[in-house]
Amino acid sequence: MAGLQRELTLRFLAEPADVNFGGKVHGGAVMKWIDLAGYACAAAWSGKYCITAYAGGIRFVQPIHVGNIVEVSAKVIYTGRSSMHLGVDVKAGDPKESTRSLTTHCVLVMVAVDSNGKPTEIPEWVPTSEIDIEMRDSAIRLMDMRKKIGAEMEAHIHP
Repeated sequence: MAGLQRELTLRFLAEPADVNFGGKVHGGAVMKWIDLAGYACAAAWSGKYCITAYAGGIRFVQPIHVGNIVEVSAKVIYTGRSSMHLGVDVKAGDPKESTRSLTTHCVLVMVAVDSNGKPTEIPEWVPTSEIDIEMRDSAIRLMDMRKKIGAEMEAHIHP
């Protein structure tokens, strides 16, 4: 049911196929996992098929090693009419231990679409806790910054 599940976590082991030439998990693999968790979270919240509109501020804090247990957590932090901003954290660690360290963080914007691929309305999320209000306000500030960056980029696209 839409509007009930605002966060989820995917858990799995980092496999040898995920390794880059340096012996650590490839950043592209991490970005794929982020997109998968973002989709699952956005679809659960909206009850609709969702597409990725934006992935930004990706911070690779520390590497993930083959054999690590990986947890990719996505959480709705702001909703618009058809879009959702999600905070995504990737944590990893030795599966024999209970501690997981932050390896990557980013913000995704997902858009719910109908069967024709057109944006469609989603349930509104209203923050209640202080931290959720801070996250929502941060998402709004990031949205404003993206608009400014987009305007600057237009000069490069259409000189």
